[in-house]
Amino acid sequence: MPRGSRIGLLGGSFDPPHAGHLHLSREALKRFGLDRVVWLVSPGNPLKPNPPAPLADRMAVARAMIDHPRITVSDFEARAGTRYTAETLARLRHLFPRVQFTWLMGADNLAQFHRWDNWQGILQAVPLGILARPGLRTAARSSPAARIYRAARIPAQASHRLPSMCPPAWCFVNMPMTDLSSTAIRAAGHWATGPKT
Repeated sequence: MPRGSRIGLLGGSFDPPHAGHLHLSREALKRFGLDRVVWLVSPGNPLKPNPPAPLADRMAVARAMIDHPRITVSDFEARAGTRYTAETLARLRHLFPRVQFTWLMGADNLAQFHRWDNWQGILQAVPLGILARPGLRTAARSSPAARIYRAARIPAQASHRLPSMCPPAWCFVNMPMTDLSSTAIRAAGHWATGPKT
């Protein structure tokens, strides 16, 4: 990652990856003035009770569907041996001290962000770019994290400044929304999750 580059990190299980992830990533590139968005496909999610599909399967599907030159896929967490976002960010910032990282998430994740391990450490480490998800704007904006860090919120009109800001800083932006979700895809039986037998 080039020195001084503005990199958006979209972490998650991607179980499965879908067009909604692409849509959010394209919007993040525009809204936050990012040079690149990296999908950090996690080996597993500590907040989810069931294991995801094998990492190799999720990585392959993600790579096959990406159609933008500035969106890439990484298995960094598996290679680095990190389990939690705060650990992953600490490792990335150590390896790439001159890169401006922004953590990206949908509004659904902001609504339960206070349940993440060391979530306040994440907010103190990098700016957060929050993108609207269907039906979750109010829950996200009234979440414990949003309330506690309300003074660190920057207006959507200033979203391009977010990657350069000293944390804590976060920005909530609206965007044309899609109701696609990995949960719905799994529930419909279109994706086999868990270890293969």
